[in-house]
Amino acid sequence: MGARGRIKDLWREQRLFEQRSIAAVVVVCLLAAVLVARLGWLQVKKHDEYTALAQGNRVRTEPLPAARGAIYDRKGVILAENRPAYQLELVREQVPDLEATLRGLVRIGLLEEDNLDAVRRTIRSRRPFDGVPIRLRLDEEDMARFALHRFDFPGVDIRTRLARRYPEGETAVHAVGYVGTISEADLERIDREEYAGTSTIGKTGVEFAFEDVLRGRNGAREIMVNAQGRSVERLGSLQTALRNMPGRPGADLFLTLDLEVQRVAEQLVRGQRAAVVALDPRNGDVLTLVSTPGFDPNGFARGLTRAEFAALNESIDRPLFNRALRGTYPPGSTIKPVVALAGLEYGVTTPDTAIACQGWFSLPGSSHRFRDWRRSGHGRVSMEQAVAQSCDVYFYDLARDLGVQRLHDFLARFGLGAPTGIDIGGERAGILPSPEWKKGAFKRASQQVWFPGETVIFGIGQGYMTSTPLQLAHMTAVLAMRGENYRPRLVRALRDPATQTVTSIPPAPLPSATVKDASHWDEAIGSMVAVMQGGTASRSALGAPYSIAGKTGTAQVFTVAQDARYDESTISERLRDHAWFVAFAPVEDPRIAIAVLVENGRSGSGTAAPIARAVMDAYLLRQFPPPPGEDGAVVAPPAVVGGGE
Repeated sequence: MGARGRIKDLWREQRLFEQRSIAAVVVVCLLAAVLVARLGWLQVKKHDEYTALAQGNRVRTEPLPAARGAIYDRKGVILAENRPAYQLELVREQVPDLEATLRGLVRIGLLEEDNLDAVRRTIRSRRPFDGVPIRLRLDEEDMARFALHRFDFPGVDIRTRLARRYPEGETAVHAVGYVGTISEADLERIDREEYAGTSTIGKTGVEFAFEDVLRGRNGAREIMVNAQGRSVERLGSLQTALRNMPGRPGADLFLTLDLEVQRVAEQLVRGQRAAVVALDPRNGDVLTLVSTPGFDPNGFARGLTRAEFAALNESIDRPLFNRALRGTYPPGSTIKPVVALAGLEYGVTTPDTAIACQGWFSLPGSSHRFRDWRRSGHGRVSMEQAVAQSCDVYFYDLARDLGVQRLHDFLARFGLGAPTGIDIGGERAGILPSPEWKKGAFKRASQQVWFPGETVIFGIGQGYMTSTPLQLAHMTAVLAMRGENYRPRLVRALRDPATQTVTSIPPAPLPSATVKDASHWDEAIGSMVAVMQGGTASRSALGAPYSIAGKTGTAQVFTVAQDARYDESTISERLRDHAWFVAFAPVEDPRIAIAVLVENGRSGSGTAAPIARAVMDAYLLRQFPPPPGEDGAVVAPPAVVGGGE
């Protein structure tokens, strides 16, 4: 009953309400003060910072690829340059549906169905905000076709870039190299930041070896974009100052190649599988570096289709293969002057020591006959005569007396069996065999034994021994300089694009090939002169106004049975002997050393030697031969009567 009779205290309730109202007003005022303070802090204190962030929503930084350095020959003729070109680029984060976009570009003829997988891999290997080139070098028709459908492809646009161009086409392609689209494998080894906005990278030759020098350093620029990410000059009435941060162009390179002589060499071996390497023995300069067949590097610079690349990569003639640096072949008789020099050095023969050549050689206690290229033999021959007529029997006998280890060690002095160290890299070492090498090359114990017969054929550059054309040109240069040795090089100077200052790269000396008696050089070189004066290559020296020292060689592709006769008319063209020739000139003041290889070219005297003579004429006399026949093959003079190599 007391609860129902309680009287309501109105004054107390009013006072409680007023207290709560005052508290609410205080809280609201405090919150308002905090809000005002925060707005003041954002609008005044942090104005510059947030202005920059807001600017980033409408201003995008775009990389500016640096101009790639140009490449010139030794006389300043341009071999690689840059030309403006249009390319189609895609920014993945701005594309709503990547697959639909790519299919749409195929539908309007800007991409090929066969290339879509490669395009997808390229796009996914790059950062989402990077512009990725998906089609290089658009022509006017391509650009017009894209302009009609531009708004159907957000995130795709046409950009102007500098594209690589090779004005000489396939001339010197294996020396200069080429640039191609950056692949996934390339991205694993490069700094992506440094290649932002760049779509190509050096793949082979000088373009690859001097990539860091040629590519320069990229710059950047700020561009204003709209909500769709497209570049605009202003957004409504908003205009802002945009910054340009220039990059640094790549350095220009001057090569050691003589383009005129290079053209002659390539013309002479056109239509054949061949290699020609010519060096200046005084400093290692590469005057010509030819590998045929070749290919047009401009195709890689613009981007090859899958079908185009397959045609090159799967060709039986292997145009992408650099025979000059990577082709390894038995050197055949080209090493005989060095083997003769080894005989003199170790005292196992003299210039006057003569042996009787009856057309074959047998080891004591063996019935196996190692045959001479001349089945009837050469009669009694001294060292000079043996080199001049390329008598195999003489060198079978000399190799046996020298032994495999001394043969190996002496030939190694001339750079055989190891890379020369040429500045473009990628070369193969070849094989300079020895008992130690054989133990590492074979797994079965029975195959690791070195047999005396292997030493015999080692002495004429057959058996396990292989060399590259570059190695034999280098060997010949060392002979020409009587042991003085230089690393072959293709780049001789760099030019700074900013100051135009040219910095020369000095020649790189290598350890000399020394002999105990300097007169031994005279004997070895004299035997090479005899090759050109009555020996196996005398026809190729006719009428030369300068002296030549040379050596022919023929390398077997397959083994002929003991009692069988080699008959090229009955065997496949690709099983015929390789033709070799090495030479230097002038003998008294060497200025060029050359090695010529023609795969399946039959004989060094009839095929390779005339090519070398024409190249030497072009360099020493500036005499350029007329173009070859319509089939592009060299019309070689007949081999010397009695000469087979």
